[in-house]
Amino acid sequence: MGFRVGQGLIERFTKDTARFKDELDIMKFICKDFWTTVFKKQIDNLRTNHQGIYVLQDNKFRLLTQMSAGKQYLEHASKYLAFTCGLIRGGLSNLGIKSIVTAEVSSMPACKLKLHFLQMFFMICFLGVLCFLNF
Repeated sequence: MGFRVGQGLIERFTKDTARFKDELDIMKFICKDFWTTVFKKQIDNLRTNHQGIYVLQDNKFRLLTQMSAGKQYLEHASKYLAFTCGLIRGGLSNLGIKSIVTAEVSSMPACKLKLHFLQMFFMICFLGVLCFLNF
């Protein structure tokens, strides 16, 4: 469900914006504009290893602020992040990036979202020869 909602939101939010130059521009858009529109605040921290892995950190995630901060609730907190992971994955999908998004909660109400961008291969059939383009 989150995946489809993320696709729709990205379509709406990017209809009047210029094309993004690279993955980093896309991630800046996700952290500033997308996150602000959906959760009313920017991401607190964005890190990358420049090899397709990004870590987004929100120190006061809105969906977790109403939960108790006890350790017994930490294991249940990740269930509340499944929709958010789908939102991001769907949004990135519509921007041409296939990804795996996982969430981690080590202390309430902070969360970390790890985005792993998968390499995209496009198949093109040219004069009966199958070609693969790596992006």
